[in-house]
Amino acid sequence: MYPRIHALAVACILFIGALASLPAHAQKQGGILRVYHRDSPASMSIHEEGTISAVMPVMGVFNNLVMYDQHVPQNSLDSIVPDLATSWAWNKEFTELTFKLRQGVNWHDGKPFTSADVKCTFDLLTGKATEKLKVNFRANWFTNIVETVTNGPDQAIFRFKQPQPAFLALLASGFTPVYPCHVSVRDMRQNPIGTGPFKFVEFKANQSMKVARNPNYWKPGLPYLDGIEYTIIPNRSTAILGFVSGKFDLTFPFEVSIPLLKDVKNQMPEAVCQVTPTNTAPNVLMNPSPPFDDLRLRRAVAMALDRKAFIDIMGEGQGDVGGAMLPTPAGVWGLPPEILKTLPGFSGNVQASREEARATMRTLGYGPDKHLKVKMSTRNIPTYRDAAVLLMDQLKEIWIDGELELIETATWVPKLIRREYQIALSVVGNGVDEPDQQFFENYVCGSRTYMDYCNKDLDALVNQQSMEPDQEKRKRLVWEIDRRLQVDAVRPMLYFIRAGTCWRPEVKNLTLMVNSTFNGWRMEDVWLDR
Repeated sequence: MYPRIHALAVACILFIGALASLPAHAQKQGGILRVYHRDSPASMSIHEEGTISAVMPVMGVFNNLVMYDQHVPQNSLDSIVPDLATSWAWNKEFTELTFKLRQGVNWHDGKPFTSADVKCTFDLLTGKATEKLKVNFRANWFTNIVETVTNGPDQAIFRFKQPQPAFLALLASGFTPVYPCHVSVRDMRQNPIGTGPFKFVEFKANQSMKVARNPNYWKPGLPYLDGIEYTIIPNRSTAILGFVSGKFDLTFPFEVSIPLLKDVKNQMPEAVCQVTPTNTAPNVLMNPSPPFDDLRLRRAVAMALDRKAFIDIMGEGQGDVGGAMLPTPAGVWGLPPEILKTLPGFSGNVQASREEARATMRTLGYGPDKHLKVKMSTRNIPTYRDAAVLLMDQLKEIWIDGELELIETATWVPKLIRREYQIALSVVGNGVDEPDQQFFENYVCGSRTYMDYCNKDLDALVNQQSMEPDQEKRKRLVWEIDRRLQVDAVRPMLYFIRAGTCWRPEVKNLTLMVNSTFNGWRMEDVWLDR
């Protein structure tokens, strides 16, 4: 589909080539798309994983009820299109959502898709199923669901505790595929069965992932590719060398740093490269046990941050400063600059902010002769590791000395869930640029803040914005929530990353999303001109 006018405007602002957003013509069937992959996920079960490492290779195995148009760069409620659902309708209170489902769709093993699969999926996600997910990363996305019911094989109905007009935004994410009733969760981890354009072939931990064309896909003529092969290469420089030498057609998305982007263009001038916002932000987690149970210390950490230095060093000047929500224009809900600059650590006057932080540290008993020694935990991949080193250097300015602890991908999130850290450099990647996702997943009481943050007054505001159908009124509520989070130093965002993705000119019809890294990997109409 052609991009809508609003999305095209955003794309132009962000210097995304309009041609990349248009549907391809004279498509060719066949060929294997070769992609290098940055690390080895724990499993192939999207509902049990939290990173693009799993979503990218497996999104094309599945379908959702609805999805974001794969050629509109900015995800929004306006860019949602049908997928397994052909249509949907709300009741007037926004407490019941009915989907008419597509008929004649089969799972990869030949069994028919029906409304029962929708019910099974959301019973699983809401904890009502007999089977349980090993880790339910997005449980808080769906806490408003009272029940999912069926009305015959081609109709599914969601009923909610309270109005939630933006619920479709969560369903459209790459994180929200429909799973089959007849396949166990255990089997979905290593051999997922979907209805999508690609069939899962194999996953070899620390080596590769492969998917192959589904010849019986319900969209006639798609996909164009015969398959996609992902080769796991954790070393970024080695992976880039493989790309420029012709071994790969596509880099791992949003993984080419700005300095490496220059190397790619020097060595492979014909490569198509885009630098885009990612809605991904390194952030500081502080375990609320002593000494970080004290808000004064957490706020001092926030005030010690030099965000411009992160952008200059990590992104060579490319990056964005914001609160909990992605800044505009790529983001829909970001805090206006006039509000942001009034918040702790965002004034732009780093020296004055740090002097205030040092005064706080003195009241807590620290100073030039008594430093606070901490262990700084982070995931052992470059995006995390490099930012953690810079963060430790900045915290020395307020007498906090860090010792770096590197954690492998498979155990990183479980360690955060168990609070097995003191202070950590994490990277939040938002599945959707949507306040219901960000706030319910990461900030309300009992959510995945990893900091055990709980503020009942803020929760009330989160619920209020979720029920608000007027988008302008809702935006002002979102800004107030974001403002309060910055005042409380909850997961201070260092900066929002802009990063590069490169592909060979033979790769056609690929559109990069500008406000989520997770939703653009269906790959059903990507093709190779060779």
